[in-house]
Amino acid sequence: MEAKASSSKKEWLRLIFFFSIILIFGGALLSLPRAAIPLTIAYVIYLIVSPALPTLAKLGLSKGFSIALLFVALLFFFIYPIVKVVPTITREAKEFKDNIPRIERYVETQYSKSRAVIKDKTGYEIPSKYVSEVIEVARKGTANFLLNLPQVLASFLEWILLVPLFLFFLLKDATSFKRSILRLTPNSIFERFYYLSHKFNSQLGDYIFAKFVEASIVGIIITSGLLILDIKFSLLLGLVAGMTNVIPYVGPVLGTIPAIVLGFAEYGTTPTTGAIVLLYLIANTIDIGIVFPILVSKIVDLHPVVVVMSVILGSQYLGILGMVVSIPLAAAVKLIIIEIYNEVYSDRNR
Repeated sequence: MEAKASSSKKEWLRLIFFFSIILIFGGALLSLPRAAIPLTIAYVIYLIVSPALPTLAKLGLSKGFSIALLFVALLFFFIYPIVKVVPTITREAKEFKDNIPRIERYVETQYSKSRAVIKDKTGYEIPSKYVSEVIEVARKGTANFLLNLPQVLASFLEWILLVPLFLFFLLKDATSFKRSILRLTPNSIFERFYYLSHKFNSQLGDYIFAKFVEASIVGIIITSGLLILDIKFSLLLGLVAGMTNVIPYVGPVLGTIPAIVLGFAEYGTTPTTGAIVLLYLIANTIDIGIVFPILVSKIVDLHPVVVVMSVILGSQYLGILGMVVSIPLAAAVKLIIIEIYNEVYSDRNR
């Protein structure tokens, strides 16, 4: 009896110690965002590229050479294009900021004309304050985005140094790190923790990779189309379209608005503006009809209502970042709920 009580006490102490370590580590990450963000990026990249290590090992390559090969591939496909594109995007952002007053005047003029037409035909006068409020919100949002863009791009350059460093140690020591965590895991939750962590890591890696590919496809289609049409700020608008695409449902709309407004302000009701609208329709149709169903929807397996509610909750508590991470977090919660449900009902059936 005493041995059983002692064993139970040790198990509780292990549980407390285990979750204390998790809380301390999580708190440290939250208090050090400059390190937490590149570490998170490195971890996501690790989840995506680590499955290649066993494949390379089967080809007879050593672990060190395999890691070096992966780094060269990442350098070629990610870091080099970012370094080359950053100066152009910064220049386009400055030019776009200089064009904001002219875009505002165009919107105000068109709104005044629409008010006059509606009043003439219906007798109802739309208050002028609506467009002023919308313009003010858009002005602040655009100004904040453009003002923060150089800082964000500078952070990208900092991350280019830190992410490979963290990624190297993850690829090199992840196995021993996992073993250490599993040794700390209490016996009472060992199997569930191992299953959930493995399942979540696999799902998160697949989801992030799928969203990255999806956003890249949309960004490339938009940028290429705008360059062919010889539209100003092609790279900036393509970047915005790709970045906003990671936000479920509302992202494509947010990414389309700047280009449509710019098109009407710059070219008026001309075939060029129509071509811009058509380009975005084609890109979003390809995304919604082909890319998303094939790459993304089957990975998280969440009902659309759950997705929408998750995005709303994420937006309410963490803003844009919350909208981006809401889906993988919802998928993680779903995994935990399913595991608890299976555990409870399996006990009932015994």
